[in-house]
Amino acid sequence: MIRKYFGTNGIRGEVNVLFTPTFVSKISAAIAASFQNKGTMIIGSDGRTSSPFIKHGVIASFLASGFEVIDVGIVPTPLVQFAVNNLKANLGVVVTASHNPPEFNGIKVIDSDGIEIDLEKQKQVENIYENEEFNLVSWENNQKVTKIDLKTEYIEQICSFVDRDSIEKKKLCAVIDAGNAVGGVVTPLLLRKLGIKTITINGQLDGRFPGRGVEPSPENLKTMSNSTVISKANFSVAHDGDADRAIFGDETGKIFYGDISIALFQKFLLKNDKNKKFVTPISSSLIVSDIAEEIGGEVIWTPIGCIFVSRKMIQEKSLLGGEENGGLFYAPHQSVRDGPMAAALMAEIIAHSDTSLSKLANGLPKYYQKKDKINCPNSIKKKVMECIIDNIQEKVEILTIDGIKLIYPDSWILIRPSGTEPIFRIFVEAKSVERTNTMMEEGLKIVNVAIKCVQ
Repeated sequence: MIRKYFGTNGIRGEVNVLFTPTFVSKISAAIAASFQNKGTMIIGSDGRTSSPFIKHGVIASFLASGFEVIDVGIVPTPLVQFAVNNLKANLGVVVTASHNPPEFNGIKVIDSDGIEIDLEKQKQVENIYENEEFNLVSWENNQKVTKIDLKTEYIEQICSFVDRDSIEKKKLCAVIDAGNAVGGVVTPLLLRKLGIKTITINGQLDGRFPGRGVEPSPENLKTMSNSTVISKANFSVAHDGDADRAIFGDETGKIFYGDISIALFQKFLLKNDKNKKFVTPISSSLIVSDIAEEIGGEVIWTPIGCIFVSRKMIQEKSLLGGEENGGLFYAPHQSVRDGPMAAALMAEIIAHSDTSLSKLANGLPKYYQKKDKINCPNSIKKKVMECIIDNIQEKVEILTIDGIKLIYPDSWILIRPSGTEPIFRIFVEAKSVERTNTMMEEGLKIVNVAIKCVQ
């Protein structure tokens, strides 16, 4: 479904380029109008310098539309989602651009079940915005704004889903890199509540993200890595800008990509569960398939995007979902990405193990990945996809859930048209560097041949 403003996770754009006061006011009124049953809206924001003016603009439009507004403050996105469920609100709005640079901001719209609104509702909001079919109320129906701090309740719920006694007895130490973002207002408090000694870096809220930048990529986490070794910590955790993701490091300072951490969660959290279905996007590593085979489970593949993982988890009644970007979905708490919840669960895995996090990670199957892209006009993307399918001659498992994924016994190629840029993205994975390079050459060749075929 083609959308003009919504992307994979909400609406994002540069401040005072797309996100002007006028745009914020009108798109917020459109969001309010898309929810015909007026009631309560929960709002929270990250710590970006532009978040206050955007947040006030959102609040103004919802008040003018007849909604009561509850402001939960500067908090992680999953806390807003928790609040929507906990307070039985009609919807939630999070002002955040997640891992985007500080000149960006955004809006995530949360449905009444705590999950971001689906593609149909996103398109409905855009249509209302384009046609200016707002639903403003008369002055006597304007509601009020209430401020509530739910951090304690949110932390207590997370604590209730882990083995606090085992974690406390283990006397763990953790390094937390909050990235000058909202993870710093929750995760240090949460881990200390579990009896873990915490060392926080980049913990001060600063919307310019001066410490290590807002994206928790391994190359940005060298200070966290060094701090872990120096302090002899058991593990480290870093969050993105709105703390719905968690990237982990072991006691040696090695930083894991998300594929490693979600595989550990899959292995240790599902092995004793009756429903061993693990929900994950088509871009995730074959590690999850290997773990599923090991524990007698099953992998349920989805299109790329947290909405698809959340909805499929509910449909399959699965305990767990995960994304290769470090997003963990733990259904007993809530079926959405939740960075602080992931941090607590990682502490529990370490506490229940007789070995270190590095040895747990080294015990997982080893794969190598590579990514590349090819320019392609948006106008021919559909025909290119059709040409690729028509010209696959070898026997290979093909998945078309999101793009085209060719699965071989020890490797895969994912070819996916970008929804925002005139390019095709190619992802490959294999059990050796040499095989990975060969698969990338094959993937690039497949796309280039298809583009020439339709031009």
